[in-house]
Amino acid sequence: MASGSLLDDIHTAPSDETPQRFIRENLHVASVPMVPEVRLYTAHSGSGLRRLSGEGRLVPPPYWAYRWAGGTVLARYFLDHPDTVSSRRVLDLGAGSGIVGIAAAKAGASVVIAADTDPFAAAATRLNADLNGVSITAMTDDLTVGPPPAVDVVAVGDLFYERDLAERVTAFLDRCLAAGMKVLVGDPGRAFLPRSRLRLVAEYAVADFGDVTDAPVKQSTVFSFEPDEKTVSVSCP
Repeated sequence: MASGSLLDDIHTAPSDETPQRFIRENLHVASVPMVPEVRLYTAHSGSGLRRLSGEGRLVPPPYWAYRWAGGTVLARYFLDHPDTVSSRRVLDLGAGSGIVGIAAAKAGASVVIAADTDPFAAAATRLNADLNGVSITAMTDDLTVGPPPAVDVVAVGDLFYERDLAERVTAFLDRCLAAGMKVLVGDPGRAFLPRSRLRLVAEYAVADFGDVTDAPVKQSTVFSFEPDEKTVSVSCP
């Protein structure tokens, strides 16, 4: 995740490298391994993504251009178990490419919100939603700093790779639970995963961050995020 001021930096790029145009002209459209029902604009060796992180610019790494194991397994799970999201309002937190939200929409979600503070990720989500014929509301607000939007299901793919981010996300997910929302986490076992709060829902063997040719295959998991037992016990009479 990155700051909301990134749009100012992006405007320093040539006019032909606005997010939407850059993605259309430099990434390939491909079906997602393990989730062939979804097609995405995807990075390849000639994408020129280094142009997005030139000296003096604050554009974050282009995580949105690659497959992540956590998002992949959440997308697979929603398509395998559409009852999880069917007719429900879904938030895809840290959406990246939008794969999780797209899968939720294909599985029958009534509303899908995709949140990622990188405006290139928001642009990719909109383009990928169009590719897949689904409707998604993409936003660049940092939702972890406030109350959650009015949704029924919150999906979090691969947001526990940095300590500070993991702490903010965990606090946000607690607010989601307090509001009565169901929270699902997709993750291959990142360093700051709140393991004591998670209940295994499903496992899949899937490639992790990287391209098709060199990404290792490993077990990645869909978890249900559960209330903190210590907090619950303290609050009970």
